[in-house]
Amino acid sequence: MNNELYLKSSLFGAWLGLVFGVILGAATGVLSGSWSGIQFGGVVGGVIGVVTGSLTGAITVRTAGTTGGVSIGAYTGMAFGAFLGLLLGLFLPESFRLSVLNLDRLILNVIFSGRFEAAFLLSFLLSVLATAVGAWISGRNLKPRDVTNLR
Repeated sequence: MNNELYLKSSLFGAWLGLVFGVILGAATGVLSGSWSGIQFGGVVGGVIGVVTGSLTGAITVRTAGTTGGVSIGAYTGMAFGAFLGLLLGLFLPESFRLSVLNLDRLILNVIFSGRFEAAFLLSFLLSVLATAVGAWISGRNLKPRDVTNLR
């Protein structure tokens, strides 16, 4: 693969990751029931989305290239996003988890009751984000085959 495709896909992936990250982060922040929670979720989602999107773009170029298609990119993003989310969730600061529990919202108490639950929430959210980014990038990079010359 050429370096231009990696760069183009990483930058586009970062942009897509920012958009999807802000949406997913703000939607998760709604669970707090406060405007500051929505803002915080959107900002954190955007930052993590940029990193996840750019890395997903580069990995998708490696796995799907120009012939892999949308499914290869989607599965690549799904696996990478789940792995990255699990890593980030495992290293989530305990002080953050406890501050979420102090909000005393039932759904947040269940989701953040332990490190395991918080890690799987991040794993799920980044898997969703990276699946969308990987599918979009691999579909964008796909070069159509010339089927008339295959006979």
